[in-house]
Amino acid sequence: MTEPTTPTLLVLGAGPKALAVAAKAKVMADLGLPAPRVVAVDTHAVAANWQPIGGWTDGRHRLGTSPEKDVGFPYRGAVHRGTETDVNRGMLAYSWMSFLVEHQTYTEWVDRGRPHPQHNVWARYLTWVADRVELDLRVGRVTEIAADEDTWSLRLADGTEVVGDQLMITGPGSSASSFLDDDRVLSVSRFWDLVPTRDLPASSRAAVVGGGETAGSVLDELVRHDIMTISAIAPGATIYTRGESYFENALFSDPTGWPSMAAAERRDLIRRTDRGVFSVRVQESLLSDHRVHHLQGRVTAARRVEDLVELTLTNDGRGASTQAFDLVVDATGGQPLWFTDLMTPDTLDLIELALGPAASASGPTMTALEESIDSRLAVGSLTPTLFLPNLAGFAQGPGFPNLSCLGELSNRVVRGSLEEAGALGRPRAGVVRR
Repeated sequence: MTEPTTPTLLVLGAGPKALAVAAKAKVMADLGLPAPRVVAVDTHAVAANWQPIGGWTDGRHRLGTSPEKDVGFPYRGAVHRGTETDVNRGMLAYSWMSFLVEHQTYTEWVDRGRPHPQHNVWARYLTWVADRVELDLRVGRVTEIAADEDTWSLRLADGTEVVGDQLMITGPGSSASSFLDDDRVLSVSRFWDLVPTRDLPASSRAAVVGGGETAGSVLDELVRHDIMTISAIAPGATIYTRGESYFENALFSDPTGWPSMAAAERRDLIRRTDRGVFSVRVQESLLSDHRVHHLQGRVTAARRVEDLVELTLTNDGRGASTQAFDLVVDATGGQPLWFTDLMTPDTLDLIELALGPAASASGPTMTALEESIDSRLAVGSLTPTLFLPNLAGFAQGPGFPNLSCLGELSNRVVRGSLEEAGALGRPRAGVVRR
C-alpha cells in the first residue's frame, strides 16, 4: 500500500452539489486537514441550470427550497471527528446569509419576510461561492466518460481530457428532448427560449405534462399568458404539494435513521414529498386560477392532427382516453441515467460487475443503481469510486438528490474520497494508488 495521496475528485456539473463539496474541501484545506482536489466540469458555467443558458428556467421563477438550505446546511457533523466546530464555522463564510451581508441586502431580505429568491439570484449566490473557493472549473461539453481500475477520464468536445481519481455526477441531463418532434410540442428548453420574447405559439388549450417542480415552473409561467384552459397532466390522482411540516423536513435535513426504514416506507415518503410534487407557493398560485385543471394519466402516444396535438392518456384499471391541445409542453423532467449514454462499453461493464446479479442484460438499471448507493453516496463495490448523489434518495436519504442537506452531502462525499485515498486511515480494500 502506497502512502496516502491527495485525491482528485472530478465533478460533472458545476451546480450546488459541486459547490458544496468544493467549499467543504476548501475549508478543510485552510484548516490544515486532508482534503481532495475538486475539479468541476460543466458545459456552460457555474449554476447554469439556474439561468436561461442551462435550458431549465428563465431565471425569473422562484426557488422551491428555502435559500437558508445553502451549501453548508445543516451545519452539523464533519469529515474528521473532533473538527466539527471549526469546519462548520468555516462553512458559514459561504452561507446564504454571508452572501447577502456582503452585498448589503440581508436586512431588506429579512424585513421582506425571507422570500425565496428567483433562480437567477440563487445562481449569483452559487457563482459568489465558486469565486470565493476559487473553484477549478473546466468549461466544455463532455462527450465520453471512461474508467479503468484506477482513474476516471472525461473527454470534452474540443478533444481535451480531464482525469481524476474519483467522479461525482450531478444534474438532470438535457432539457432539450420532447416526446414528439412538432412545433406545437415544446421541450423545457424550447419553452424557456420562447418565453422572454413572447414567442410562444398562440394557444387556447394548453397542456403541461409532468407533476414535478419543472412542470410547476412551466405552469406558473403559462398562467401569465392569454390561454383559455391549461391542463396539468400527471399520473397521480391529484397534483400533490411538497410536504413542508417539521416532520417531513427533518427527514430531509437529517437522514441518520433513514436506512433503517422499510423500503416501502422510504419509496412512499419520496413519492409524497419530493417526486411529482409542486412547491407550496406554486400550488397556491395555481389554485387561484380557474383556467388550470388536472388530468390524470400517463402519455403513451402523441400525434399531430391538423392544428392540434392528440395525446393518449392511460391509467391503471381504466381504458385509454384521448385529449387534444394546441400547445403541449413536455415537462417530465430530466433522465436520471442520462450519463450512461456517455459511458464507454468498458465503463458500463465495470459498473455492471459492481452491481452483480442486480444488473440487467441491457446495462445498469435505475433500481439497481439506487439500491447500490452506500453511505458515501457512491456505487458500492465499484472501483474507481463513482458518487451518484442524485440517485441516493432511496438508499441514504431523501435530501441528497435535491438542495435539502448539501452540507451533509459534502461530508459524505469528501469522507469517501479521502477514505479511498487512505487519507483518513481507512482505505478501501484493494485500492492501490500508483
